[in-house]
Amino acid sequence: MRTGLTIGDFSRITHLSVKMLRRYHEAGLLEPAEVDPSSGYRYYTTAQVPTAQVIHRFRELGMPVREIGRILSTPDPEARALLVAEHLRRVEHQLESTRSAVATLRRLLVPTGPPVEVDLRTRPPTRAVAIGATVVRDQVLAWYDEAMTELDATLAAAGLEPSGPHGGLYDDTLFTDGRGHALVYIPVHVPAPAGGRVRTVTLPAAELAVTVHRGPHDDIDVTYGVLGTYIAEQAITVSGPVHEIYVVGPRDTPDTSAWRTEIGWPVFRTWAGQPSASGAAREADRVGPGGGWPRPGAHG
Repeated sequence: MRTGLTIGDFSRITHLSVKMLRRYHEAGLLEPAEVDPSSGYRYYTTAQVPTAQVIHRFRELGMPVREIGRILSTPDPEARALLVAEHLRRVEHQLESTRSAVATLRRLLVPTGPPVEVDLRTRPPTRAVAIGATVVRDQVLAWYDEAMTELDATLAAAGLEPSGPHGGLYDDTLFTDGRGHALVYIPVHVPAPAGGRVRTVTLPAAELAVTVHRGPHDDIDVTYGVLGTYIAEQAITVSGPVHEIYVVGPRDTPDTSAWRTEIGWPVFRTWAGQPSASGAAREADRVGPGGGWPRPGAHG
């Protein structure tokens, strides 16, 4: 008489369905202790219950079957712990992304926040140390981090202080084609020695419609949508890179509620003699949430 547990008994004990147990057997993840050669019936032992429960928990965390197999087949406890920790980090990141998406959807579906202020400005020519490159959109964040680290090191080596907050310029093709030119910079009063990818440049003057994104960058696309809608409705947009200035960001404080990112969209003036950033213009140019626009750098 067999002393093993039938697949039905093992299913009831572990809360894994018979269908899943068969799948795990076929994948080599949880093989029965014995398979009857004549009937094909699967038999398990009570010693396999903890393994089944571990698999169940990993699957609840969304871990792929192949990855679970790697963990179970790794004999070194430290190596197993590293594999588990790596997956947990991904789960936590996905959870944060989900929370951010939910908060953004609530903001879009129930627009109860204050109107966004659009300010028409002339940005003067600006001397800055900068790094520019053609970048794939999915790699912008990593490229930005590396470029800013290099710019910081260049200023430190030259003993120079920034003359204003750092920023970035992002070409339209970065969003329309998924690949385009990006330039990040730190304003300076005097030129810095060239080295590596760093160059001292003069950013040209620009006419911009500017608004401020407040808080973390997860939903900066919503603010872009508001600004882009306003500009499209006013029919004042012109070609040129989008400007971002990171007035307050992660480099300044970990408090995301304090972050402030200025977004500047190239425009032309609709009438002669229009003052830049006048109180009247700021008061008149208020728009509410809505619209949709490509998300640029979202750095800081």
